[in-house]
Amino acid sequence: MSGNPYPLGLRLAGRRVVVVGGGAVATRRVPALLDAGADVLLVAPELTPALRAHVDAGRLRWEPRRFAPADLDGAWLVQAAVNDRAAAAAVSAAAVERRIFCVRADDRAAATAWTPAVTRHGPVTVAVLGGGDPHRAMTVRDAVRDLLSARTGLPSPAAGTAPGAREGATLPASGDATRPDAGAGPGPAGTGRAATTVGGADALPAGPGGPLPGEVRPVGRVALVGAGPGDPELITVKGWRLLTEADVVVADRLVPGLLLDELRPDVELVDASKIPYGPSRAQEEINRILVDRALAGRFVVRLKGGDPYVFGRGGEELLACAQAGVPVTVVPGVTSAIAVPAVAGVPVTHRAVAHEFTVVSGHVAPDSPASLVRWEALAGLRGTLVILMGLKNLAAITATLVGHGKDPATPVAVVQEGTTGAQRTLRSTLADAAADVAAQGLRAPAIVVVGDVVGALDV
Repeated sequence: MSGNPYPLGLRLAGRRVVVVGGGAVATRRVPALLDAGADVLLVAPELTPALRAHVDAGRLRWEPRRFAPADLDGAWLVQAAVNDRAAAAAVSAAAVERRIFCVRADDRAAATAWTPAVTRHGPVTVAVLGGGDPHRAMTVRDAVRDLLSARTGLPSPAAGTAPGAREGATLPASGDATRPDAGAGPGPAGTGRAATTVGGADALPAGPGGPLPGEVRPVGRVALVGAGPGDPELITVKGWRLLTEADVVVADRLVPGLLLDELRPDVELVDASKIPYGPSRAQEEINRILVDRALAGRFVVRLKGGDPYVFGRGGEELLACAQAGVPVTVVPGVTSAIAVPAVAGVPVTHRAVAHEFTVVSGHVAPDSPASLVRWEALAGLRGTLVILMGLKNLAAITATLVGHGKDPATPVAVVQEGTTGAQRTLRSTLADAAADVAAQGLRAPAIVVVGDVVGALDV
């Protein structure tokens, strides 16, 4: 039996949604479910680091095993995000028995619900179904987003357009400044091949692929894009545009999850999450992925939280690409060092209070031989000190600053997950900050601000 889909807006707050699978598709879909307030149960033997971060933060529950029909008891919706038709069929069968709608990433025709192409503009959410054609849905979605943003001169990426066709601010890897888009090569959308997706907007990515027999593919390119501090609306216009054109997206844990929900269905998503003090993918492996995919003729977006060059190791990635002859575009991002204090009511400078601010990484303990920070010099500054990645070493950092003469009563603000719905702010002093953070259970990522600006806007 066939017919046009009936559109609905599901109000999932507090309602159980089961996601089966812990890979790239689940990584892309879970953030939107969490944003809707759903009670998410994730069933999978293994998870990507980004999904594991949601588990560790207590945002969802994880059953580390294969799916069982009883997992759907009490659920309102299920998403089968697995690349295994037999496993997905088992999820579908259990859902049908319980009259629960089931989204399938592997087979649109076998699903009882489809995930649309979505764009969000403040309180407005637009969802587009393309009659089974995900590229049509994405094209319409992008056109609507352009209208909502009320910006001119920013065309939506059209299906069949080479990703590099509109981008000219590329850094040639070999220093050839006469070629502004040197080596830019189209990915799947520009090869003339049919897309290999099998589903709707939830279709599984086609994978790295390679040239067809006898086909010579030009060198692709890489864009290092800053995703901003956490709010998906704080990515730059240029950053978002390149993200919609990407063939491959290599994303860190700190990028806004809702941005991944808007990727084209055939995009290869590589989870390069670097969870603080937890499992990570070696930087050398990330460099290799960027180079290999670009040399295969694909447009790769390296999506990084904040700004690529503020403790983001973007420089290492650019050098690796340059050595391989891959052109690189750098798109700055809104850094959390300034944005997160701002949304928490703390300006990093303020007239007659602070004429300078210093941003420092706190991931290395002050007494470590590997530390490059002169904490004794920072203790003598009158301005603002912003510490990134310093929560683990906060007790040592505050003790070191006090030991070098910093007033123990200096105001301190600690902001967890700033600019997101999970933002928490703690006000304290240099003497008490570490103990207060532990007592309140604040966790990374968090920004620490030290200085009189912490109370500058108090009224």
